Amino acid sequence: MPPRKRSAPSADAADEVTPKRRSTRQAARKIHHESKIDAPEKPVKVANAKKHDKKPKESPKKKDSASPEISRPKKAPQKAASNIQSASRAVSEDPDVDSIPTTNPDAPKHDGQWYWLMKAEPDSRIENGVDVKFSIDDLRNKDKPEGWDGIRAYAARNNMRNMNAGDLAFFYASNCKEPGIVGIMEIVKEFSEDKSARRPGAPYYDPKSSKEKPIWDLVHVEFRKKFAVPIHLKELRELGKPGKPLESMQLLKQSRLSVNRVGREEWTFLCALADQKAAEAGLEHETAINDGV
Repeated sequence: MPPRKRSAPSADAADEVTPKRRSTRQAARKIHHESKIDAPEKPVKVANAKKHDKKPKESPKKKDSASPEISRPKKAPQKAASNIQSASRAVSEDPDVDSIPTTNPDAPKHDGQWYWLMKAEPDSRIENGVDVKFSIDDLRNKDKPEGWDGIRAYAARNNMRNMNAGDLAFFYASNCKEPGIVGIMEIVKEFSEDKSARRPGAPYYDPKSSKEKPIWDLVHVEFRKKFAVPIHLKELRELGKPGKPLESMQLLKQSRLSVNRVGREEWTFLCALADQKAAEAGLEHETAINDGV
């Protein structure tokens, strides 16, 4: 859901500096060579030799004075590269998000509220020159619905196609030091095309997706709650053992799936567990205004 950060400036700018550096050195050598040609072939007095010795010493001074000017442009490409990597998934929102309808007639409608779990990466990771990190704090700071872009697995996409506006989802922090459930968000717009799939500069560009035959979709979500204490993956695995409350949880059965279905009983159990962990720590969850969660 681009636009993304602009690409780094071309390295041509640095290439233009290189010939100038070489010409400066060549000019210094030429001056030194001419001074030797002008020198008389016959032996001269020591005093005259000293005068000739001073001339070639001036060329290094010119070389030294030029070197700071030449070295500056070398830093520019490095700075530009760091700008590329600072681009975030958080800026990928389509500018016309308000024009996207809340409901999609192609989305299967279900009775009541369904529950989901959706993964995002809070730590930096570069994909196609763009940092795809996105945390629950990034979501909380959004003033408009955030498109959940970049899903490139059919099973995960199909799960999003089954979402209805008003469904709730756990925000799962993935690919980090301590992965786990960190909060709750609400699906506020049913699935629509993920246009970033056909945008070459996007992190998850797919040349097979086209305007005529789009392949990938997204849903729009809004922040509802950040847990005071996360429920880490190691706890979930323990609770997913045979006979435990989460033994059938899709997250634990299909660990590589980035969008998962959560059963009603699983949802109720995990929300109660989050409340218990917060109470034991003497903390409160951070919630959005009128979240109703």
